[in-house]
Amino acid sequence: MLGIYIHIPFCERKCNYCAFSSFVMSDKEKEKYVDFLLEEIRTFARERNEKQKVDTIFFGGGTPSLLPSIMIADILKEIKKNFEVIEDAEVTIECNPNSLTEDKLKVYKDAGINRISIGVQSLNDEDLKFIGRLHDREGAIKAIQLAKRYFENVSCDMLIGLKNMDEEELASEIEILTQLGITHISTYMLQIEKGTVLAEMVKNEPALLPDDDESVGAYEKVVSFLAKKGFVRYEVSNFAKEGFECKHNLKYWSGEDYVGFGSAAHSFVGGQRYSSAAGLSDYYAHKKDLIETITTKEKIEEHIMLGLRCKNGISKSFLKDNGYDINENPYLKDFISRQILTLSNDDDRLFLNPSYYGVNNYIIACLLPE
Repeated sequence: MLGIYIHIPFCERKCNYCAFSSFVMSDKEKEKYVDFLLEEIRTFARERNEKQKVDTIFFGGGTPSLLPSIMIADILKEIKKNFEVIEDAEVTIECNPNSLTEDKLKVYKDAGINRISIGVQSLNDEDLKFIGRLHDREGAIKAIQLAKRYFENVSCDMLIGLKNMDEEELASEIEILTQLGITHISTYMLQIEKGTVLAEMVKNEPALLPDDDESVGAYEKVVSFLAKKGFVRYEVSNFAKEGFECKHNLKYWSGEDYVGFGSAAHSFVGGQRYSSAAGLSDYYAHKKDLIETITTKEKIEEHIMLGLRCKNGISKSFLKDNGYDINENPYLKDFISRQILTLSNDDDRLFLNPSYYGVNNYIIACLLPE
């Protein structure tokens, strides 16, 4: 089945580390954007012979919770009008703590949203100011508590590698999140992206952030703690209570079809990958930043690269059907004998031992076809 991604590119203020396509815009511009997005949904559906079944919908950004909640409801209505959304579809919206209200949560629930993803990033007030977030520790905690009153499935994003990172404090912050009843957590290493405020800060003060070894050490502590709390690491950076994995993101990692609506939104449909223009004027002119057909070689490489980041691993039969017999790879037997890789009982799936996630890029490179 198809997944749908909706990109809402609006923010109150751009964070210091952010390189995503997002803008500070007026209410009038937001209305114009949503009207265009609704027409984009209708146009895509008209070009199909029949209504396509949809099992995941994801509102990302930017900050989707900045939009008036009625606009979010209108977008969902349009999707349901033009697609066959299954009864138990996963419907996620990303929210920032400072833009999440009780009234919005009520509208979200009535509209059919059943998963809330909150951009917490840190519970250290100094770090939150450092990266340019508009909420503080107390605001993040209140937002989670409020979301849990209306939704069982609540996820939080956290950053590792911030200025004041301390392993013990980070573990303590994660513990607070688990005590609040979240069902999913994503922990991402802070990346220094070109053109961001953070990149300039680091350029002026190279030792501003923890080094890679410190960040990896903190990550491993988080992994160990979450395992004790019943969170399964189903992808390198993603942890979930049983049954609460993000179904939409799994589509990206397993090569399933998804369509993106909105500026800078990516799609992968029928073996073709494309993305809408990031700039709003180009988006309104129907321009694309990318259009490409995935080759068999790329399909093999992506299956290996993405699959070995996930607990579901990779399929030898899938690779063989696409012309690559991984059994002939010169590194495979050694990796299996050293338990770097493990095999499923049916001898088809290969899994990367989580202890080697830190060097997964090297292992993936060894397993790719020449």
